[in-house]
Amino acid sequence: MKISELAATAQVSVKTIRYYEQIGLLSAPIRTANGYRHYQQKDIDTLIFVRRCRELNIALDDIKRLVDTQDDPKSSCSLVDNIIAEQLARIQQTQRELALLEQSLAALASCCKHHQIKDCSILHTLKTGSACAS
Repeated sequence: MKISELAATAQVSVKTIRYYEQIGLLSAPIRTANGYRHYQQKDIDTLIFVRRCRELNIALDDIKRLVDTQDDPKSSCSLVDNIIAEQLARIQQTQRELALLEQSLAALASCCKHHQIKDCSILHTLKTGSACAS
Protein backbone atom coordinates (compact mmCIF):
# COMPACT_ATOMS: atom_id res chain seq x y z
CA MET A 1 0.00 0.00 0.00
CA LYS A 2 1.31 3.42 -0.96
CA ILE A 3 1.08 6.50 1.24
CA SER A 4 -1.85 7.95 -0.72
CA GLU A 5 -3.78 4.70 -0.28
CA LEU A 6 -2.98 4.67 3.43
CA ALA A 7 -4.17 8.25 3.75
CA ALA A 8 -7.46 7.43 2.05
CA THR A 9 -8.00 4.26 4.08
CA ALA A 10 -7.23 5.92 7.44
CA GLN A 11 -8.96 9.18 6.50
CA VAL A 12 -5.97 11.43 7.19
CA SER A 13 -3.79 13.52 4.92
CA VAL A 14 -0.49 12.41 3.43
CA LYS A 15 1.11 15.37 5.22
CA THR A 16 -0.21 14.04 8.55
CA ILE A 17 1.25 10.60 7.87
CA ARG A 18 4.65 12.08 7.08
CA TYR A 19 4.50 14.17 10.25
CA TYR A 20 3.58 11.16 12.39
CA GLU A 21 6.51 9.27 10.89
CA GLN A 22 8.83 12.21 11.59
CA ILE A 23 7.87 12.38 15.29
CA GLY A 24 7.98 8.60 15.72
CA LEU A 25 4.28 8.07 16.20
CA LEU A 26 4.12 5.87 13.13
CA SER A 27 6.96 3.49 12.28
CA ALA A 28 9.10 4.27 9.27
CA PRO A 29 7.68 2.31 6.37
CA ILE A 30 9.41 -0.25 4.22
CA ARG A 31 10.72 1.35 1.04
CA THR A 32 10.46 -0.37 -2.31
CA ALA A 33 13.33 -0.31 -4.83
CA ASN A 34 11.82 2.75 -6.52
CA GLY A 35 11.66 4.62 -3.18
CA TYR A 36 7.93 4.36 -2.60
CA ARG A 37 6.75 3.85 0.96
CA HIS A 38 5.03 0.52 1.49
CA TYR A 39 2.56 0.18 4.34
CA GLN A 40 1.02 -2.84 6.00
CA GLN A 41 -2.20 -3.54 7.93
CA LYS A 42 -0.53 -2.69 11.25
CA ASP A 43 0.23 0.79 9.90
CA ILE A 44 -3.43 1.25 8.97
CA ASP A 45 -4.50 0.07 12.43
CA THR A 46 -2.05 2.41 14.17
CA LEU A 47 -3.03 5.38 12.05
CA ILE A 48 -6.75 4.83 12.64
CA PHE A 49 -6.05 4.49 16.37
CA VAL A 50 -4.11 7.77 16.34
CA ARG A 51 -6.86 9.52 14.36
CA ARG A 52 -9.48 8.38 16.87
CA CYS A 53 -7.34 9.57 19.76
CA ARG A 54 -6.91 12.96 18.06
CA GLU A 55 -10.69 13.13 17.64
CA LEU A 56 -10.82 12.90 21.45
CA ASN A 57 -8.30 15.76 21.56
CA ILE A 58 -5.69 13.59 23.26
CA ALA A 59 -2.21 15.11 23.05
CA LEU A 60 0.32 13.53 20.70
CA ASP A 61 2.68 12.71 23.57
CA ASP A 62 -0.09 10.79 25.31
CA ILE A 63 -1.05 9.04 22.08
CA LYS A 64 2.59 7.97 21.66
CA ARG A 65 2.46 6.47 25.15
CA LEU A 66 -0.80 4.69 24.30
CA VAL A 67 0.71 3.30 21.09
CA ASP A 68 3.87 2.17 22.91
CA THR A 69 1.83 0.54 25.71
CA GLN A 70 0.27 -1.83 23.22
CA ASP A 71 3.65 -3.49 22.63
CA ASP A 72 3.25 -5.33 25.96
CA PRO A 73 -0.26 -6.82 26.03
CA LYS A 74 0.21 -8.24 29.54
CA SER A 75 1.05 -4.91 31.18
CA SER A 76 -1.35 -3.02 33.41
CA CYS A 77 -4.01 -0.71 31.97
CA SER A 78 -3.24 1.92 34.60
CA LEU A 79 -1.38 4.18 32.16
CA VAL A 80 -4.31 4.05 29.74
CA ASP A 81 -6.78 4.70 32.56
CA ASN A 82 -4.73 7.68 33.78
CA ILE A 83 -4.40 9.25 30.34
CA ILE A 84 -8.14 8.99 29.72
CA ALA A 85 -9.01 10.27 33.21
CA GLU A 86 -6.66 13.25 32.77
CA GLN A 87 -8.15 14.02 29.35
CA LEU A 88 -11.66 13.83 30.80
CA ALA A 89 -10.64 16.26 33.56
CA ARG A 90 -9.19 18.66 30.96
CA ILE A 91 -12.38 18.51 28.91
CA GLN A 92 -14.54 19.08 31.98
CA GLN A 93 -12.42 22.10 32.94
CA THR A 94 -12.73 23.45 29.41
CA GLN A 95 -16.51 23.01 29.59
CA ARG A 96 -16.62 25.01 32.84
CA GLU A 97 -14.53 27.76 31.28
CA LEU A 98 -16.73 27.80 28.17
CA ALA A 99 -19.87 28.04 30.33
CA LEU A 100 -18.44 31.13 32.06
CA LEU A 101 -17.47 32.56 28.70
CA GLU A 102 -20.99 31.94 27.42
CA GLN A 103 -22.48 33.75 30.42
CA SER A 104 -20.19 36.74 29.91
CA LEU A 105 -20.97 36.95 26.21
CA ALA A 106 -24.71 36.56 26.81
CA ALA A 107 -24.61 39.40 29.33
CA LEU A 108 -22.72 41.58 26.87
CA ALA A 109 -25.02 40.70 24.00
CA SER A 110 -28.09 41.76 25.95
CA CYS A 111 -26.71 44.90 27.58
CA CYS A 112 -26.63 47.39 24.71
CA LYS A 113 -29.88 49.04 23.73
CA HIS A 114 -28.29 51.95 21.88
CA HIS A 115 -28.06 52.33 18.15
CA GLN A 116 -24.88 54.36 17.81
CA ILE A 117 -21.30 53.42 18.54
CA LYS A 118 -20.80 56.50 20.74
CA ASP A 119 -23.37 55.10 23.19
CA CYS A 120 -22.53 51.40 22.85
CA SER A 121 -22.64 49.75 26.26
CA ILE A 122 -20.79 46.68 25.00
CA LEU A 123 -17.78 48.70 23.87
CA HIS A 124 -17.85 50.73 27.10
CA THR A 125 -17.89 47.55 29.18
CA LEU A 126 -15.02 46.02 27.17
CA LYS A 127 -12.94 49.21 27.53
CA THR A 128 -13.51 49.82 31.23
CA GLY A 129 -14.27 46.38 32.63
CA SER A 130 -17.21 47.87 34.48
CA ALA A 131 -20.66 46.36 34.66
CA CYS A 132 -22.77 46.73 31.58
CA ALA A 133 -24.79 49.95 31.58
CA SER A 134 -27.94 49.74 29.50
